[in-house]
Amino acid sequence: MAEFLWTVLDTVRHMDEHLARLAAEWGVWLYVLLSGIIFAETGLIILPFLPGDSLLFAVGALMANESSGLNPWLMFVLLFVAGVAGDAVNYLIGRWAGPKVFSREDSWLLNRDHLLKAQRFYVKHGGKAIFMARFAPILRTFAPFVAGVGQMNLLRFWLFNVTGGLCWVGGFLLAGFYFGHLEFVKKNFEYVILGIVVVSLLPVVIEWVSAVRDSRREREQQGQQGQSGQSADRG
Repeated sequence: MAEFLWTVLDTVRHMDEHLARLAAEWGVWLYVLLSGIIFAETGLIILPFLPGDSLLFAVGALMANESSGLNPWLMFVLLFVAGVAGDAVNYLIGRWAGPKVFSREDSWLLNRDHLLKAQRFYVKHGGKAIFMARFAPILRTFAPFVAGVGQMNLLRFWLFNVTGGLCWVGGFLLAGFYFGHLEFVKKNFEYVILGIVVVSLLPVVIEWVSAVRDSRREREQQGQQGQSGQSADRG
């Protein structure tokens, strides 16, 4: 497992070199490989560690080089469809599995109360969550699954799935295409990619810290209410 993770990290760090080599060796099959990675990263909940933002930026930078032989429009369409299809599959899996998995009353994690909370959340904030999660690794993989679990309205999900996929794929491909040829970016491509990864992960870290803080505050409030209740009983 450690060796596999190290391979993934090395691939991310030297993504421009790996992509250039694959473009030369694989030709049109590179379209299939990249589409498969984007589909898996968005559609398979067990693969949240696959590259997304950094991969799209690197592909955009590669397409700016005419010698790559890649068609920018074809690449955009295929990766856009892969991203939208991945989210859709993930949503359908969550919608099908949610009521079956989150049915127990005695489980601390997979209980019905969590299912009802997910449903309430996605009725109120579902569209924003699906769109914003596109730009946050890990959340991007889990958001459509949880939206399915929460029974988010299908039409509303598709609206934000398509618009989010369009902005995500198009935005990072364009950024790579227009900035990837700059001399500074070429000389420091490894650090640019790592910077994209770090910046992309910031929302995940901030959300985690916020959730921990809210959970701690909730426990403290419950404890204070319990103490107040005991004091009232004694009185």
